[in-house]
Amino acid sequence: QVDLVESGGGSVQPGGSLRLSCISYAPPIWSNCMGWFRQAPGKGREGVASAKRDGKIDYIDDVKGRFTISRDNAKNTLYLQMNSLKPEDKAMYYCAATLARGCRLRADEYNYWGQGAQVTVSS
Repeated sequence: QVDLVESGGGSVQPGGSLRLSCISYAPPIWSNCMGWFRQAPGKGREGVASAKRDGKIDYIDDVKGRFTISRDNAKNTLYLQMNSLKPEDKAMYYCAATLARGCRLRADEYNYWGQGAQVTVSS
């Protein structure tokens, strides 16, 4: 079964914006930590941002001031607003959830994953 579904990927020029969405169909997963990860060709999966049930938010330094993670609990939807996009942001972006108590940006600590949304940034 599919528990997480991403949407909103696309292609933009440097400096452009995109908003990714992730819908959770499993309330127990939604109630725990959720995050966004990305993976470029030939590279490992990198944590981007996370949002814990208690409201704690975390970002990697590369996206601070440009990306914003948020939740709409009424819609069971997680968002990632991406502004001032750079060519190095090009990657497949994945929505993920973990049942662990922590909420760190480490891919091996997450239990559930979406199929991914492609983000391309080029002139």
